[in-house]
Amino acid sequence: VQLQASGGGLVQAGGSLRLSCAASGNIFSIYAIDWYRQGPGKQRELVAGMPSGERTNYADSVMGRFTIFRDNAKTTVYLQMNSLKPEDTAVYYCEYRGYWGQGTLVTVSS
Repeated sequence: VQLQASGGGLVQAGGSLRLSCAASGNIFSIYAIDWYRQGPGKQRELVAGMPSGERTNYADSVMGRFTIFRDNAKTTVYLQMNSLKPEDTAVYYCEYRGYWGQGTLVTVSS
């Protein structure tokens, strides 16, 4: 399994970014790919995904601003991030059943 995260960058507060996670290898279902992030001095946290396999969960801090969506044909999972805030600054990772991508850095300036 390989996960390639991309799309990070520097953006001003209020702006938007779209992250991509391209998956390859033995992927049973891209619905099992989740997005996590780790901010400076913080623990890694779930941002969006279906960790229980039942419904999509979002961190309270991103609810209504971030949306996860998937393209089965491309085996790619996206994270659309709108109304970005400085506290969204973090390295964003995609994860599939214990496999982790390399992360992509998102920096939101105030």
